[in-house]
Amino acid sequence: MNKSESKYFNTAIRMDKAFLSLLEKKDFEYITIKEICDLAGVNRSTFYLHYETTRDLLMEALEYINSRFLGYFTTDAAATIEKIKSGNLEELIFITPRYLIPYLEFIRDHKRMFTAALARPEEFHVNTSFQKMFKHLFNPTLERFCIPEPEKSYILSFYINGIIGIVTEWLRKDCAESVEAITSLIIKYTLPTGNGCS
Repeated sequence: MNKSESKYFNTAIRMDKAFLSLLEKKDFEYITIKEICDLAGVNRSTFYLHYETTRDLLMEALEYINSRFLGYFTTDAAATIEKIKSGNLEELIFITPRYLIPYLEFIRDHKRMFTAALARPEEFHVNTSFQKMFKHLFNPTLERFCIPEPEKSYILSFYINGIIGIVTEWLRKDCAESVEAITSLIIKYTLPTGNGCS
């Protein structure tokens, strides 16, 4: 990366951080480009060099936050992937406190951003990003449970939309219920499917 590219990248990071800081204090709809620029120490023309609207910045901020997502998990991603390939079927049920608690803590800690994104799921491609997140986990797991190919998309849709629905309601209530309470609800309403291969 040359000096010019590095400066461009660092400016974008400053705007991301300024935006995230503002989201901690106020709802997305009330954040102005001027506030972002003032906090990031850049002028409006610099903002427009990087983004067209605050929605573009929200998309980038979501990607930035998602890149930090794995830090919430204590499990080793490589070990989890290996477990999917060869572990016992009982170990392949990921709707458990071990996985849900860090996921929900992550959402709670970034609730304003997720609230903004979930308010306009089509605009911010929320379902797509959830599908990407679950693709490498759920698809290989469904194969281990011998779920027929035509049914996989339905099961994925059930889990993704069901969990998003519970999370959306939780965010609507400003995450008033504990992470543990929401974990219990998700487990209660998304029972594991299939009994494995005979």
